[in-house]
Amino acid sequence: MTKNNLITQIFRPEVRALSAYHVADAKGLIKLDAMENPYNWSEEIKQQWLATLKDCELNRYPDPEARQLNATIKRVNGIADEFDVLLGNGSDEIIQLLLMALPPNASVLSATPSFVMYKQLADCLGLRYHGVPLADDFDLDLPAMLAVITEHQPSVIFLAYPNNPTGNLFSEAAILEIINAAHGLVVIDEAYAPFADASFMNRLGQYENLLVMRTVSKLGLAGLRLGYIAGQPNIIEQLNKIRLPYNINILTQASAEFALNQQAVFDAQTQAICADRAFAFNQLNALDGITAYPSAANFILFKTPKDKATDIFLSLKQQGVLIKNLSPQAGLLSDCLRVTIGKPEENSAFLVALRNSLEL
Repeated sequence: MTKNNLITQIFRPEVRALSAYHVADAKGLIKLDAMENPYNWSEEIKQQWLATLKDCELNRYPDPEARQLNATIKRVNGIADEFDVLLGNGSDEIIQLLLMALPPNASVLSATPSFVMYKQLADCLGLRYHGVPLADDFDLDLPAMLAVITEHQPSVIFLAYPNNPTGNLFSEAAILEIINAAHGLVVIDEAYAPFADASFMNRLGQYENLLVMRTVSKLGLAGLRLGYIAGQPNIIEQLNKIRLPYNINILTQASAEFALNQQAVFDAQTQAICADRAFAFNQLNALDGITAYPSAANFILFKTPKDKATDIFLSLKQQGVLIKNLSPQAGLLSDCLRVTIGKPEENSAFLVALRNSLEL
């Protein structure tokens, strides 16, 4: 038996057809490609954090339900006691759990372009993924979404709010129509909630099929890999049945618990990022040939001159700045690049490099 035959016999066609999720090597570069918070903690706060870790019993399994952290997340996010919260090893694990719980050949719906893991995980599990293209203004194409709901009755609908990679908030009225029309669950993915003055968390009690998902990654804790989802207890109960035990390790539990009690630190960082986002947006739109799109997240999507996106991306990288090239995805993202908002000096270096690239 050849190696290729072995692969064919063992692995499902859906898996063989996938490409692994690629993360660019940012060594030696100004890293503005992954929507991370660029700010670390002060030495004083670091020492306080390390002091909390010294009592972690690494020889013992962590609390399988992360009860103390769960309670802190509910308190910090204003989640009422009547709702339950499930924690995941990043939002990716929560998306995976939701999709693993579905019957074979179930339908999954989202907009496109949006967070790539909705489709990646649905395809991996052999589910029927339906991606409805956004309108030209990056808002939801409501008639098309409603048509797919009627025809395919998706078990889960994912809506990123704000959306990645476009950065905008979808129409609230359109989302409410989708929730009302849905036959299954509607997950509002609020990964970028710290940078957007909008949320569906306070609507959990209004819709039985509504779930709200968040992460601490964009807040400034990407290294912890912690996501969470809130909703009706009977729904969270089903997801807990397939969640692997001890999925949130003891160091993550202790670190997140400490960090979420430092709200003033994160608030200051978020305000700085939002102010720098406004500055970068204006600077980008002042450049000939560049169109920056309004963003409610910690990144900005911008369009370059026709057929120049990849050349500009490579030129920026050669000058030591790494951003995200979205142009190969085509469609609405043709000629588009996405830049994460970094520290002021990083943003300045990016803008200088971009000006140089446009002059080539």
